[in-house]
Amino acid sequence: MDQLELDDALIAALHEGPFEERLWGSFLDQWRARMHADYTGIIFRPPDRPFAKVLEFFSGKRAPAELQKLYDEHLHKADPFETLHLQLQEGRLYALPELLNEADPVHAAFRHIMLEPSGINFMRLVRVTEPSGVSAWLSMARAEGDFSAAETALFARLAKHFRQSLRGHIVLERQRQQSSVADDAFSRLNFGWITIDITGSIVEVSPAAQKMMTQHPGLAISKNGRLAASQPAVQRKLSASLSHTAAATTPRPHALTISDDPWLTLLLVPLVRPAASTARTPVMIAYLQGDTRATADRHEQIAELFGLLPSEARLAWALSRGQSIAEAAENLSITLGTARNYSKKIYAKMGARGQADLVRFILSSVLALAYTSQP
Repeated sequence: MDQLELDDALIAALHEGPFEERLWGSFLDQWRARMHADYTGIIFRPPDRPFAKVLEFFSGKRAPAELQKLYDEHLHKADPFETLHLQLQEGRLYALPELLNEADPVHAAFRHIMLEPSGINFMRLVRVTEPSGVSAWLSMARAEGDFSAAETALFARLAKHFRQSLRGHIVLERQRQQSSVADDAFSRLNFGWITIDITGSIVEVSPAAQKMMTQHPGLAISKNGRLAASQPAVQRKLSASLSHTAAATTPRPHALTISDDPWLTLLLVPLVRPAASTARTPVMIAYLQGDTRATADRHEQIAELFGLLPSEARLAWALSRGQSIAEAAENLSITLGTARNYSKKIYAKMGARGQADLVRFILSSVLALAYTSQP
């Protein structure tokens, strides 16, 4: 492989970096080998994070462990780079003599105490900034022999490509964060989702939906990769809803009760803008909602939120599940008169005018977010 091919392979590894488990791991290793460097690194500093708390990805030699510990505890306070990093001109390459003032005792001491024992005698550094404000610094260093003009020119070329790679990384991180927040909200509301293609085959299953199907025997994934209900009557309704949603030009959502005990419901919703970037294109989403949380937990939360006694909270929960006062009294092993007396106290404490208000207050309260399945 000639030099040009090596450089092209290095740039390709740079662009693949955001997708690796060890971010830019292959690139950092190849870059260090290509430059004959002792160290290559990428340092991130989000706008709201102090420099001492930066994120670092590197390849090669780093400061000895005892020296790194000393830096983390004390030396970072005298690090001239801590303030200098933010003053560097974006996109410009700097050599070590431009970064340290040997006439400054603090700079000279830092070089002697920290840099030289770490094998940083020759270095190149560049600051790259992404439009959102995230800054990153690329650096390469070695103990012997300064970097050549050709090596420095390649470093400058890599810095330009890294700006694009960094932007891709930031976009991915935002999407991951948004997805994580959405998944958490879905989980806390006892929701999971399953995407389905035009043939009725499953494309993807969220972890929450997978967990629900494990906990609820009423729904599973068949050997041919499709949703399967354990009850024949439910399976017929499910198949009909899937076929209708896939075939209709203006399909509407279909809701199904999969199981009453334990409770599991499904809402089949068409995708308005099906994704076209995957090998199998989902055309509909099956939203699942179930309930496996211990009722004792719910009673405690209702009592805390609305100032109810434990006995009142148990009745309030039963009424919020659609039970009549007579049904709730029987299930709770109390008399109908006691249940009616409790209900009056519940309505007064909650400010509810009746059972409909009670249901609305509970289901629209923050308790909905607390009703997550146990890990």
